[in-house]
Amino acid sequence: MPNENGKLAKVNYWKLLIPFAVGMGIWFFPFRPEGISVEAWQMFAIFIGTIIGCIIQVMPIGAVSLVGLTVLLLTEVVDIGTALSGFNSTTVWLVVMAFFLSRGFIKTGLGNRIAYVFVRMFGKRTLGLAYALSGTDLIIAPATPSSTARAGGILYPIVRSLAEAFDSRPEDGTQNKIGSYLIFSTFHGNLITSTMFLTAVASNPLAQEMAASAGVEISWFGYLLAALVPGVISLIAIPYLIYKINPPEIKETPDAPKWAEGQLEKMGPMASAEKWMLVVFAGALILWMTSQLTGLSATVTGFLALALLLIVGVLNWDDIKKETGAWDTFIWFSVLVMMATQLNELGFIPWLSQVLAGSVAGFPWPVIMVILFLAYHYLHYLFASQTAHVSAIYPAFLGVAVAAGVPPTLAAVLLIFASGTMVSTTHYANGPAPVLFGSGYLSQNEWWKYNAILAIPYFVIWLGIGWAWLYIIGMV
Repeated sequence: MPNENGKLAKVNYWKLLIPFAVGMGIWFFPFRPEGISVEAWQMFAIFIGTIIGCIIQVMPIGAVSLVGLTVLLLTEVVDIGTALSGFNSTTVWLVVMAFFLSRGFIKTGLGNRIAYVFVRMFGKRTLGLAYALSGTDLIIAPATPSSTARAGGILYPIVRSLAEAFDSRPEDGTQNKIGSYLIFSTFHGNLITSTMFLTAVASNPLAQEMAASAGVEISWFGYLLAALVPGVISLIAIPYLIYKINPPEIKETPDAPKWAEGQLEKMGPMASAEKWMLVVFAGALILWMTSQLTGLSATVTGFLALALLLIVGVLNWDDIKKETGAWDTFIWFSVLVMMATQLNELGFIPWLSQVLAGSVAGFPWPVIMVILFLAYHYLHYLFASQTAHVSAIYPAFLGVAVAAGVPPTLAAVLLIFASGTMVSTTHYANGPAPVLFGSGYLSQNEWWKYNAILAIPYFVIWLGIGWAWLYIIGMV
């Protein structure tokens, strides 16, 4: 379709051929492994083609997923009811509802107000500023399943303003005054909070859905409890470690609280929309954490919160229609959930799990779990999307772990933890990475080097301490 200038949207057709070529190569491969049905092999071919399209970013992930769905329908690998079954997923709808809640944070300015309050309270030192920014992310993360919206839409403008307030700009070589430290700390604070809540990033509920299809049920509050201790330790330790490996030249920031106070004065008293947003968000958190007592599923709570925001006027229907991130996620998330579910139900994932399990046979299951965690993390150097990585790797690795004797809940939760730590790799690892890296405050070498260093404490905290914590709370 022509764009506003009457020209066709630019599509790299040579690049588009890659996922089609790979998919067709698998489809027509003459030696289909024994034990895999024709339908399972064909589903695998379309799935891999779709994932490769997402990885190399032929088109936006929603467009790639829609093309993959269309191929699936045309080839009749499954019937149309099955192909569209992902759109009925309660997990998909939970993520969509959380996107709408995040729109409320941005529209009302409540997210900014929370950040300014934290800076006013803890911003007298540069390290305190980092903790303030992470604290802001922690509060809004449960209702913001887009790490990019939090880091890029809410926190990045504040971080950039803080850096420039202290004359720290990459353009004039002063990035190390304070900006480099704050940018990198914000990235890692976002990484940590995204790993702490199932609704903080879209790949987490995708993994939850895949775990459920393998017979492992993980509740919203159950996962929060599991991630709480390693998450809190990370929020305390990582900004300090960054402070040591990438020290800011400016250690004291006595003017930061005054700056934040000035921003709060510009905002004025809390408006009624902000108050309603705060009340509805707090209510949603309470209902999510008490779902076992109330009987309300997390998805129903999300619908209730959105309905209240519409009724009181915090959001209007135009806000819902214009929340492109929610509808984009609805498309690709639904398609990938359906494909992953079908790979499992058609027998491909169980077969692949047995093959991989055979390759590590003979090792004690704790050793196998460590190998899988580390492999899962470092494979992310090949991916530019958490979602693509989780879709392609999570179900197979979970199957291997369970087949090797790892307690299913332990394996499922630790692999979700790894879905978070793996972001500590490249400047294209997830949505916030290119936004924050693109600010110019760190070079690519610095970004990769510091992340490689921080991977070690993440392994200690999320794999080591996290594993021990899961035993203590009886989740294994």
